[in-house]
Amino acid sequence: MIEPAAGWTAIDLREIWRYSELLYFLTWRDIKVRYKQTVIGAAWAVLQPFLTMVVFSIVFGRLMHVSSGAVPYPVFSFTALLPWTFFSTAISRSGTSLVLSANLISRVYFPRIIVPLAAVLGATVDFAIAFVILLGMLLFYGIVPGIAILALPFLIVLAILTAFGVGFWLSALNVKYRDIAFAIPFLTQFWLFVTPVVYSSSIVPQKWRLLYGLNPLAGVVEGFRWALLGQGSAPSGLIAISLITVIALLATGLVYFHHVENEFADVV
Repeated sequence: MIEPAAGWTAIDLREIWRYSELLYFLTWRDIKVRYKQTVIGAAWAVLQPFLTMVVFSIVFGRLMHVSSGAVPYPVFSFTALLPWTFFSTAISRSGTSLVLSANLISRVYFPRIIVPLAAVLGATVDFAIAFVILLGMLLFYGIVPGIAILALPFLIVLAILTAFGVGFWLSALNVKYRDIAFAIPFLTQFWLFVTPVVYSSSIVPQKWRLLYGLNPLAGVVEGFRWALLGQGSAPSGLIAISLITVIALLATGLVYFHHVENEFADVV
């Protein structure tokens, strides 16, 4: 009987590296299955945030007159929707990934953590495609990012790590409690409105900003706007709080995942 080790010793990066080819094929499988037998294929990666941006621009930009500073509301919202759409797609797919891979998990041994990892990495392809559209919008509106754009790779990594942390928790919990799969859509809806996607975090009172920063997506979204649109000063305080939250999510998610990993093949 092959069982995972206990505690932090189970987080064996060398073993994950040995199975990197499997990680690649699972990621590629996720991408292919997602767009299999679709008419427009990977264009859905663009349509989802783009059409959402159109709706937000009409409802919040024109009808409710939500302030977007000196930046046109369409690019203001699309810049935030880019990391948000990646995150919501990543946690939705990683949250159910173990259950959907039940046949593979119950038959052969491999590091189970590869399954939610592949689901999150598959969502990064959608992110890359949609990012090209954002660059086109910046060009259309004549917005030229400044030196702050150098911080963008760090913000992208922060978004990916956030998805990993939440994905580890949801995927492991969903194996035992199938209610999680039904709760994920409600979680993403709620999370959307506590994240500064349709509005700026500047409207949050100063006394609540520490609590607000516990949402790791708050720092990511505001960081994207600062890096790409040059809005305001660097949200370093918000990003710092979000970073601490991400580290906690990632660490506890890994520990819990490996704590229950030996039960997956029996329960799934």
